[in-house]
Amino acid sequence: MRREFELITSVPVPVRSGITHLYKTMNLADAFAIRLPAGTSSNPDLLARFILSHQPSWIGGLMKVRDTIVACFGLKTAKQLATLANRVGIFKVYSTNQTEIVLGEDDKHLDFRISILCAEEAEPEGSRQLVFSTVVQCHNRLGRAYILVIAPFHRLVVKASLLRAARVGWPLAGG
Repeated sequence: MRREFELITSVPVPVRSGITHLYKTMNLADAFAIRLPAGTSSNPDLLARFILSHQPSWIGGLMKVRDTIVACFGLKTAKQLATLANRVGIFKVYSTNQTEIVLGEDDKHLDFRISILCAEEAEPEGSRQLVFSTVVQCHNRLGRAYILVIAPFHRLVVKASLLRAARVGWPLAGG
């Protein structure tokens, strides 16, 4: 898997993303890019739903552990979030346009946003780039401790999710 992760590159949060300047201070800001093959849908809502619905099974196990721990602190669990309206998976939809969907959640310990951005311009050989970005603003010590613990897992989950989506086969345009 290490070699396959080379398909995914760490990049700056794109300037054109709606989350780039969202928070005055950020306790985490990262972005990972993967090239989409020619013919792949450029619909960010469809791509976000595809990525989140095709995650590796071990991520579900991590979420169960996370939920068990965070419930002790009165934080929202994935099970609670999945029952709410206007969601892609467990994430609330904040905005969407032709090139980007912004997802996230606000909680007492931190606020975060995820951007799934599909490059407007065609890359070489007719392919495009998808950039999965995350920004987090912590409100207190619990939020900062949470991010300290979660950040390495977060990066692994994002990369594995993008890799899994590529392995399964991205949804086609018009499909």
